[in-house]
Amino acid sequence: MAKKKQSKVTRKKVSKQSSKPTKKAAKRRAPASRRSRQPERANPIEPLSLDEALAIVRGGGGGRIRRSILRPEAESAEALTAAPTTVEMRVDLKKQQQAEVEQRIKEYAETMTLMKERGVRGMEPETAVANGRRRRASARSATGPLKIIAEGDSWFDYPYPGFGGGVIDRLQAKLGVPILNLAKAGDEVRYMLGVEQREAITKRLIDGSPTDDRWDVMLFSGGGNDIVGEPMALWIEEYKNSLPANALINQPRFEAALAIVKAGYEDLIKIRDDYSPNTYLVFHGYDFAIPDGRGVCFYGPWLKPTFMHRKFPENLKIATGVVEVMLRQFAQVLTDIAAKNEGVTFINTQGTLNRDTTSWHNELHPSAEGFDRFAELFAQDLKALFPNRLPR
Repeated sequence: MAKKKQSKVTRKKVSKQSSKPTKKAAKRRAPASRRSRQPERANPIEPLSLDEALAIVRGGGGGRIRRSILRPEAESAEALTAAPTTVEMRVDLKKQQQAEVEQRIKEYAETMTLMKERGVRGMEPETAVANGRRRRASARSATGPLKIIAEGDSWFDYPYPGFGGGVIDRLQAKLGVPILNLAKAGDEVRYMLGVEQREAITKRLIDGSPTDDRWDVMLFSGGGNDIVGEPMALWIEEYKNSLPANALINQPRFEAALAIVKAGYEDLIKIRDDYSPNTYLVFHGYDFAIPDGRGVCFYGPWLKPTFMHRKFPENLKIATGVVEVMLRQFAQVLTDIAAKNEGVTFINTQGTLNRDTTSWHNELHPSAEGFDRFAELFAQDLKALFPNRLPR
C-alpha cells in the first residue's frame, strides 16, 4: 500500500508541475486584448524624416555642427568681435575651418546613408506599383533622395550665432533631405574658382557624394562679394546732383569686374560638364541691398564707405538705386549663362524683400525672415525640377 500511495503522490506532483505555465508560455497565451495593450516596438525599417535621421546621427556622438563667423568654437556674438590678427591665429583658424568641413561631410554621409537604408518618409520609393504592374520611375527619380551639395558665400552659410543660418540650413529643413553645405562666409567667385578651391570643387564632382553617388544638384552662390567692398570705389563715380543712377557708374570698369565673375561661372559649368555632366547647377541673384552702413561683428560695412568717399548724400534712396543697377546687370549675366547651358537654372531672387532696412540684418544679408523667403524660392524650384526625389 505504501508503495502505491507514493506512486500516486509522485504522479500528482508531476501533473501539477506540467500544468504550470512558464513565463514565456504565459506570454504567448496572453489574450489578444491584453497583448494589444502592450507598447509596440518601432519598426526598424520604418522610413525616417530628416529630423529623425539627424537626431540618430547626432545622438551617436557627432553632435550638432556649430557654425560661426570665422570661429567655429564661438558660441556668442560677443566672442566674434575681434578678427584674427596674427599669423598663428590665422593658421589656427584655417585648421578649425578644415575640421568643420570634415565634420559636415561626416554628418552628411551618415545621415544620407541612414535615410537611403531606411527610406525617406513622405517620398515615393524608387519603383512604384501601378495597375498591378511594377514600373520604373523617371530618370530624375531613379536613385532615391536628392543628393545636393552647396558651395558659395555667406548667403548660403550665414553663421551668426542664434540666427538660424543662411539659405542652406533653412532650405534643408524645407526639402527634408540633407544638403552638404561647404559654403564659406566672405568667399568671392575669383577665389572660389581660383586654383585651390577650383581643384577642391573638381575633386568633389569627380568623387561624387560621400555615399558613393553622383551629385544630383550643386547650388552655387557667388558674385556679391566681387562687386562690393573696397574695389567698388573703382567703378562708382563722384556724385553729381540730378544724374540718374546708371550715370553714376563707370560702366567699362564695372563690366570688367562682371567679366571676372562671368568667367568664374563659365569655368564652373565647364568643370561640371567635364567631370559630372548630370549634376544640375542652380544659381541666384541676391537682392537689392541697402547701403546703410551696418556690418556684422568685424565684417562690413561693404557699401556705404564707397558712397561716402564719392560724396553721395545721406539719402539712402540714391545710393540704393545705384546698387540696384549693378545687381540687375549681375542678374542679366547669370540669366544669359543659364539660357546658353543645359542643366543650369538661375533663380532670380531680386525684388523678394521689401525695400526697407527692416528686411535686412545688415547691408548685405537679409533678416531671418528674409532668408526663409529665399529658401522657399529655392525649394519651389528644386521640387519642380525633381518632383519624385523629395518628400511630400
